[in-house]
Amino acid sequence: MIVYFNEQFMDKEKVCISPDDRGFLFADGLYEVIRSYKGSLFRAKEHLNRLSYGAVHLKLGRTDFSELEEIAGELIVRNGLESKDATIYFQVTRGAAKRSHAFPHPLPSPTIYAVASIFDPGPAGKKREKGIHIITIADTRWARCDLKTTALTPNILANQVAVENGAQEAIFIRDGVMLEGTHSNFMAVFDNVLVTAPLSNYILGGITRKFIFELCARENISVEERPIFEKDIHMATEMMIVGTTTEVTSIVRMNDIIFRDGRPGPVARALQEAYTSEIKIIKNLHANK
Repeated sequence: MIVYFNEQFMDKEKVCISPDDRGFLFADGLYEVIRSYKGSLFRAKEHLNRLSYGAVHLKLGRTDFSELEEIAGELIVRNGLESKDATIYFQVTRGAAKRSHAFPHPLPSPTIYAVASIFDPGPAGKKREKGIHIITIADTRWARCDLKTTALTPNILANQVAVENGAQEAIFIRDGVMLEGTHSNFMAVFDNVLVTAPLSNYILGGITRKFIFELCARENISVEERPIFEKDIHMATEMMIVGTTTEVTSIVRMNDIIFRDGRPGPVARALQEAYTSEIKIIKNLHANK
């Protein structure tokens, strides 16, 4: 497998990351995952803009990562993934320096790593058509969830609880509000309106979340950004998660409650069909280049 590491393409086995790297020592870094549909990158610029946003707030010393789009395309080619669905994972850390909580001075060059892999949807993906089971869990994360950092311990622990309970995702609840999943944005339908939490420091501004808003405009589906209170969720007619790897996935069970007799609802179905149609267009455009 060919990967990208600090301005070089190389065999993955030859990558050597310093034990002094702050990503290793402090989880002092950011990451992004971009989908590639048969060689066509999906919303790459938006992902890289979000990476830049995170770099500004983490004060990494570098904020422009626009060249990574070309690098992503090169990784797809070098690994023979042009005709396959794939993901490109990027990680940027503050770099290697003597261990100290304060920023090193001068700032080291950031460590940049990227790898392209065949996309495996996993258990949740296999259940996407029929809907998935989620659990709810108290939000123990820090107050800057809008930054896509590599410090994912609370997400990992919450997702493991979901797995141990036979579920595919866990939805974080803070002050009675259902915010988002461990690796997805959360949405619900109330009175034929698709509702999701407004952007804040407590949720990640999902690239797919924004794309869903665009699809809703085309499909004449009303959307509102407002808090979804756990106490009101019984009034929802549908629930779903959206994300880079989950796309649009209906929720048919929450904890021990089964929704819609365990069947995905019409809004989720409409969005799934619209999403699939858009991806087909992207694949055809790329194939005809």
